[in-house]
Amino acid sequence: MNLGFMLQGKSVLISFISVLLFFIIIILIIKLMIKKLKIKILFLIFLSLSGIFFSYIYIESFWVKVNNIEFKHKDIPVDFHNKKIIFISDIHHGPYLSINRVKKLVQKINKLKPDMILLGGDYVHRNKKYIKPCFKELKKLKAKFGVFGVLGNHDHWESASLTISSMKKAGINLVKNSGKWIYYKKSRIKIGGVGDLWEDTQIIKPIINDANINDFVILISHNPDYVEKVKSNKIDLVVSGHTHGGQVTLFGLWAPILPSRYGQKYRTGIKYNNNICTLITTGIGTITPPVRFFARPEIVLISLKRN
Repeated sequence: MNLGFMLQGKSVLISFISVLLFFIIIILIIKLMIKKLKIKILFLIFLSLSGIFFSYIYIESFWVKVNNIEFKHKDIPVDFHNKKIIFISDIHHGPYLSINRVKKLVQKINKLKPDMILLGGDYVHRNKKYIKPCFKELKKLKAKFGVFGVLGNHDHWESASLTISSMKKAGINLVKNSGKWIYYKKSRIKIGGVGDLWEDTQIIKPIINDANINDFVILISHNPDYVEKVKSNKIDLVVSGHTHGGQVTLFGLWAPILPSRYGQKYRTGIKYNNNICTLITTGIGTITPPVRFFARPEIVLISLKRN
């Protein structure tokens, strides 16, 4: 065989293999670039979604809604039919909720023109220096039959004595293990409250002793777990806060952290236990971290309806 022909054949073969290897390398490089591009795209998508998520959970903590609830009960007197009660809890004025937000909250409540206002405790967060400014604004709350409130665990942690004195100066009726009759025309209802379940005592007798079975009685308890201890059939409605609705939830269905002995039972909403209706609000403010997810802060507007 001709040596030149053999060398020429080898040269063509080498050239073909070289070209093939070149294209293989190019394809591999392209695939690697596409893979890296996909990774970059996925990373950018992840960053964007993370940005949206963290922005939303921060914004939600400011997004206060009005939760309208019609409460029907046979014990509601005719003269109190259609009367409006505002219930708020867990304001937590402090490093995460400014005094300006408290001011706007008061303005928003007053625009709803409630007949009475109930406060569920936990007015401040982290420092007692926030107590006086908070109640300076809460003093501006307006309601025909008055403003009533109890203390929460945070109020005890910061200063129960300063909270109580500030409440009195603000004209807020402290109903700690006590109650007050509200008279209108020929009818009456009673607003009572108990001490915080974690940090105080709870004595219900002063609230129910002078009440009849047919009287309409509302009980304010900062912690909803207390309702498990209530055995009286003279309490018609319990209003509570404390849980923040879980604050950060799985799309409003479940909360990984709840300050309750009863799991998700008293997270938020209306619950029944021993024929007692308990209304648990998501509250207004937050604790650390100052975010919410599917647990919007709320002002609860209860319209009384005689059933």
